[in-house]
Amino acid sequence: MTERLTAEQCREELRETYREQGKDKRRVRGTQRTTTADGITHDSKTEAQRWVELQLMQAAGEICGLRRQVDIPLHGRDGPIMTDSGKQQRVYRADFTYVDKRLGCVVIEDRKGHETDVFKLKRAVLLAQGMEILVTKAKS
Repeated sequence: MTERLTAEQCREELRETYREQGKDKRRVRGTQRTTTADGITHDSKTEAQRWVELQLMQAAGEICGLRRQVDIPLHGRDGPIMTDSGKQQRVYRADFTYVDKRLGCVVIEDRKGHETDVFKLKRAVLLAQGMEILVTKAKS
């Protein structure tokens, strides 16, 4: 006979497994979480580097309103795109958003090493909503 777990029990089991192994297996393509000098934890080293670059640009007055991990609701033709449970609206979480003073517009930026299928789908939905994502890649 098999043991049945609730969803919360299953999540806790997974958390314990990841803690024991010392790393999070859900990370994309081996990225490592990185903390910047200001104490903010980023999903990757390149994202942390870009954050520092954007902070310098803001200090120089090139951009303003710099924010990170901004949720943008996804809408389809017939209204909000909901999660499978139907209780929450799906969102795209942008790495950074800011106002480019030269262009006079809001920039939605994502730092990518590799574009996943989920990212491509969400980018297409946002494009249909009239929002374009600036994808930046690390310099080699």
